[in-house]
Amino acid sequence: MKVVDKVNDMQTLSNSVRKGGRIISFVPTMGALHEGHISLIRKAKEKGEFLIVSIFVNPTQFGLNEDYKKYSRDLEGDLKKIKEIGVDVVFLPDVNEIYPDGFETYVEVEELQKPLCGQFRPGHFKGVATIVLKLFNIVKPDIAIFGEKDYQQLIIIQKMVRDLHLEIEIIGLPIIREDDGLALSSRNAYLSKKERKHAKALSEALREITKSFDQGHNEVKDLIQRGRDILNKSLIYDIDYLEIRNGRTLESKEEAQSGDLVAVAAKVGNARLIDNMKL
Repeated sequence: MKVVDKVNDMQTLSNSVRKGGRIISFVPTMGALHEGHISLIRKAKEKGEFLIVSIFVNPTQFGLNEDYKKYSRDLEGDLKKIKEIGVDVVFLPDVNEIYPDGFETYVEVEELQKPLCGQFRPGHFKGVATIVLKLFNIVKPDIAIFGEKDYQQLIIIQKMVRDLHLEIEIIGLPIIREDDGLALSSRNAYLSKKERKHAKALSEALREITKSFDQGHNEVKDLIQRGRDILNKSLIYDIDYLEIRNGRTLESKEEAQSGDLVAVAAKVGNARLIDNMKL
């Protein structure tokens, strides 16, 4: 496994692989790898012939009062996990390599970035779209794999790829969950044992909404209230959103339909957790 930390070296290597006719698959990460990431990397290995994983904690997607400096980092553990899977290259740039002095070009997917997390994390998806496009231009993948836990991020990237005519296949993989339903996240490490018990209410609320929909209830206000009741019973009151939206456009709904997205973001202790399910 090769570790590359310079943009020019990564581009040269990718150009060479592409000239050789091999399909490059790519998984961008911010490190602190868990089983959710591992499932993405395994799928990428299955889909391509040359596998590249990036580890870069991207400062431009963190807000002023967010956890950039505190974000979990375990480079040694990450590299060990990656090596065991059989990754060909790890791209490991530092911040100055990606954002040199004078950098001032950003990418925004205007409408899809506004609802859900966009309401509470201004500038977040601008940072996400920018770093992903930069990584695509550096790594030059044929295929890129993302998790559906960050569903809004996934559809923003898909839209960016379509709008900018990038010849990259974007594949989204289902959420990996703990035995009690909690979605795997690097931020779960911030939870105390007590908070960890409360946190499973996020997936329980989503399941209650999907179950009620399956039983014939489709009024969004009613479905959301059922979910909020479950969150409140678990003492989760700091809720950014619990919403049902169109699964493709993220437009708000009054009546739920099959294929709609149910999404939640809430603070549990110091951790801001997100989750989603489809109706």
